[in-house]
Amino acid sequence: MTSTPEREPPAQLRALCLALPDVEERLSHGEPAWFVRGRMFVTLADHHHDDRVAFWAAAPDGAQEALIAAHPDRYFRPPYYGHRGWIGVYLDVPVDWSEAADRVREAHTMRSSR
Repeated sequence: MTSTPEREPPAQLRALCLALPDVEERLSHGEPAWFVRGRMFVTLADHHHDDRVAFWAAAPDGAQEALIAAHPDRYFRPPYYGHRGWIGVYLDVPVDWSEAADRVREAHTMRSSR
């Protein structure tokens, strides 16, 4: 079995995550991920589970359903984490980075306050 090389996350995503307090970047399941106080809050999904590029982020209760219903072309329920309410954000479509920043900040707040 050969190892998969690390995939470089989009610079915008990395910058958003690393700009927040107490954040560390490391690999999780072969993908770049960002942790606050040891708890993952965002992870890249670069063709890892399908043919899409996206990030997955922790989300407040009800956000997943509302975002997917309003914008199914930009949001989805990610595998493995979707049942916990996490939201998937497609990065292989035109990205509203202001909106993506909101998702990243929400995820950081949720995971840092527990």
